[in-house]
Amino acid sequence: MQYRELGRTGWNVSTISFGAWAIGGTWGAVQDSDSLAALHRALDLGVNFFDTADVYGDGHSEKLLARLRRERREEFHVATKAGRRLDPHTAAGYNRKNLTAYVDRSLKNLAVDTIDLLQLHCPPTEVYYRPEVFGILDDLTRLGKIRHYGVSVEKVEEALKAIEFPNVKTIQIIFNIFRQRPADLFFEQAAKRKVGILARVPLSSGMLTGKFSAESTFESEDHRAFNRKGEAFDRGETFSGVDFALGLEAVDRLRPLVPEGMMLSQMALRWILMFPAVTCAIPGGKRPAQVEENAAAADLPPLPPEVMEKIQSLYDEKIKPSVHDYW
Repeated sequence: MQYRELGRTGWNVSTISFGAWAIGGTWGAVQDSDSLAALHRALDLGVNFFDTADVYGDGHSEKLLARLRRERREEFHVATKAGRRLDPHTAAGYNRKNLTAYVDRSLKNLAVDTIDLLQLHCPPTEVYYRPEVFGILDDLTRLGKIRHYGVSVEKVEEALKAIEFPNVKTIQIIFNIFRQRPADLFFEQAAKRKVGILARVPLSSGMLTGKFSAESTFESEDHRAFNRKGEAFDRGETFSGVDFALGLEAVDRLRPLVPEGMMLSQMALRWILMFPAVTCAIPGGKRPAQVEENAAAADLPPLPPEVMEKIQSLYDEKIKPSVHDYW
């Protein structure tokens, strides 16, 4: 496992970390025994950063991470998120009363006195123009309820606005072979401010594993079945906003580019780590075997320049027109 410094937190975190959305819900059925086995395997392999949210399984994902802490002695960091419990999800809901209540609930779920890293959970764009929201996070930090804070964003513009606030330590943003816009300007600006970047949806909701076909189906509670057009939340969260058929076509063109000794999913993760501004990728994993495949990508050699160039050409030709200017 390789490690990179996470912004100004003082932490060195595993370049392949663990996204805990899948073990919480909306990714199909999962058994706690499998989820815990995956979490334990991640620690075995050197993963020391886990990303979750209070809405993943209505707090269940947080509780599984609390159990992991009880069962292991290793030090690791847990980031959680707050804000998506709001209904309706409006900027006005990001107030002191609600944010404090969400933080207190997560503290209880995680069984800790202080949250390592709290992230606003893809708030409405208006929130980034309300300094008082970030003042509330400063107060929660002073109270010892959170150690550091950041923001999970949908759009590059939101990320650029968020890092104007001096105590924002991290930005979590969708970045993968199918969503390359963050590398245009945001990475440079984040590096200048020493802001950590967490690359989420690194495998494009599983599309970049190469395991799907036109006949693939998903369980009714899986967001890949019900959110392809943004019916439940931002459509960019599902397959990175790429049409399913188009994604399959692009994956077929990626297969011949995979270097010997790699899987397609590992190439996709290693591609992300080719960008020094990125601290880590946070793929999910519901079973130990998935975690092993993902973690192995951290120690793979750099992708050859010709592979990087061909991936860029594929993006420019097939994917960019449908996603680049939206997020």
